[in-house]
Amino acid sequence: MSAVDKPSGLRQGLRGLTTRGRSFLAAGITSALCSYAFGQDALFQVGVLLAALPLASAVLLLRTRYRVAGGRRLTPHRAAAGQEARVHLRLDNVSRVPTGLLLLEDRVPYVLGPRPRFVLDRVEPRGFREVSYRVRSDLRGRYLLGPLQLRVADPFGMCELTRAFNASDVLTVVPQVQPLPAVRLVGEWTGHGDSNTRTLALAGDDDVIPREYRHGDDLRRVHWKSTARYGELMVRREEQPLKARATVLLDTRETAHRGNGPASSFEWAVSCAASVGVHLMERGYRTRLLTDTGLAVPGPEGGGVTGIAESSGMLLDALAVVEHSDGSSLGRAEEVLRLGGEGLLVAVLGSVDDEQLERLGRLRRTAGTAVAVLLDTATWAGLRLLMPEVADPQAARQAQRLREAGWTVLPAQAGDSVPALWRLADHSTRTGPYRNAAPHRNEVGE
Repeated sequence: MSAVDKPSGLRQGLRGLTTRGRSFLAAGITSALCSYAFGQDALFQVGVLLAALPLASAVLLLRTRYRVAGGRRLTPHRAAAGQEARVHLRLDNVSRVPTGLLLLEDRVPYVLGPRPRFVLDRVEPRGFREVSYRVRSDLRGRYLLGPLQLRVADPFGMCELTRAFNASDVLTVVPQVQPLPAVRLVGEWTGHGDSNTRTLALAGDDDVIPREYRHGDDLRRVHWKSTARYGELMVRREEQPLKARATVLLDTRETAHRGNGPASSFEWAVSCAASVGVHLMERGYRTRLLTDTGLAVPGPEGGGVTGIAESSGMLLDALAVVEHSDGSSLGRAEEVLRLGGEGLLVAVLGSVDDEQLERLGRLRRTAGTAVAVLLDTATWAGLRLLMPEVADPQAARQAQRLREAGWTVLPAQAGDSVPALWRLADHSTRTGPYRNAAPHRNEVGE
């Protein structure tokens, strides 16, 4: 970006007078009027000198021609909430004359901190100056930095003129991502590990992971045991995908969460979804993000370190701007999963009612493996703080219903650690209130 200082009218120069310059001008005019009233020629000369100094400074500043170019660099462009990012500014004098006193100011949102201001004494011809400042936000989101403003001042501080650059940069503050331990989940063989190409023909009849019947499926693939269990037509999956797939479902319903700001249950859920999503990508899953509104953010097809970085970047960018929804159900997410929900399903849920529990039971049938992080949102609202170890009967009942539907349930309370909670997905380590129910029959240890 660049800015050019050009001569302009005296009116603009008068508008740029500082408090000092206006004071000198007012004192000069007053002295000239007093000299006329009292007949003192010496006072008139003093008045002319006081008034001429700020006017001369404004004219000199307006007639000064030089070109400056500025640039901004962010390190990093994507920062986690609570993490500092550094902004580097560079100002180049591309003209053949030295600059005067420069005041550099960058516009930043108030949540990132105060506006940074720098004073540059003099920049020689073809020279440059570099300065930097730090920004930090506890609130995720996308924040616009800039445009950069340059104030040109005369040596006496009588006049200042402002020039603005055009370019701006965006800093993305993403949710905190915590490293999770490696655990083996229910039926994880269906799409994870070194045997991503193995088929269901190698598995016994009891190990088949069925799905709902879809129009056009071969009736010879009907799995009668699952049909009798679920009460609707279920078919076998013929072959596992060449790439392990996973879906992270985030419950964004405003009615399902409690608390405000970074300490709310919603922000904890967003951070949990980010941690789980990045963890699954690092383990080789092609992971997509899905919300209750039906919004899906698919991961790219590329593999390797570059592919993982791109996938995690897309997921974190989406989570950086996700907001509460005004929905009341998970119906739209259910429709998306019905069209292609095979593989691992991890749902981060707020408060649910009986209708949502029924929908979650149907979602389980479309997934090979289903893990539910069920938030006890009352603890985020400040309830039950005196006796946090006492389980909520309603939460225990909801967790039991999800387990009966085939989910691996991880109940979460305010203050819980996501890595410690994720470790409980391995049933051999699950302990604590309403977490010690019998695991699903397909669960295996590390």
